[in-house]
Amino acid sequence: MKEKNKLFIAVVTVLTVSCSDMETSNFENKPISVRKESRVVKSKKKKQNIKIVATENTKNKPAPINKKQEEKETAVIPGNTAIINILTKKVNNYAIQNDMSTEYCFLIDMSLPSGRNRFFIYDIKKNSIIYSGLVSHGSCNETFLARPKFSNESKSGCSSLGKFKVGEFYNGKYGRSFRLYGLDNCNSNAYKRAVVIHGYDCVPDEEIYPRVLCNSLGCVMVSYKFFDKISQMIKSSEKPIVLWIYQ
Repeated sequence: MKEKNKLFIAVVTVLTVSCSDMETSNFENKPISVRKESRVVKSKKKKQNIKIVATENTKNKPAPINKKQEEKETAVIPGNTAIINILTKKVNNYAIQNDMSTEYCFLIDMSLPSGRNRFFIYDIKKNSIIYSGLVSHGSCNETFLARPKFSNESKSGCSSLGKFKVGEFYNGKYGRSFRLYGLDNCNSNAYKRAVVIHGYDCVPDEEIYPRVLCNSLGCVMVSYKFFDKISQMIKSSEKPIVLWIYQ
């Protein structure tokens, strides 16, 4: 009986140490649900873990997209098609009046969960989505924000709604980036706030729903691979592209 008691005390001690180690680990700015998923990947999905490591090691050199991946990425993504049609017509009219691109526009639907693809590259002439990807919203200076809040205030750390003009390319704090110029009253401070499009390694290439995505500080933050697609569209366009964030 004494031996059984000793064994029980030893097991409790081991469990207590494990919990303490986990609580004192550094998980700043990472959603709890994502952290939980990473433990499952390590313990139960060994092959998937290997794939993730390989992706992170090659994040700056995106692999060629195979045919099946291309079909998946160009498929129409669930969303409000009626709203998209209305917005693209407005974008087209705005672009004509302001000498901007009438070929492509970027649409970000913040009503969708962050784990879903909600950044759409839209072909205005063909009236279709040609690419889609994940995009982070701002944390509003909170530890983590699962659903977006919006602000135009300086240093708010929030995303802003409205139309933006995609500006020049530059290498900034987060590497390769494109400046954004707010075109509406609700995002007029975008340039002053340094709200830009950039890639970041916490944003994966594929949907993670029902998990949630990491936050930005108000920037349009995407995966490095999707940033390359965006970059190609911007650089090939003869005129500035309109980006519209809506909810």
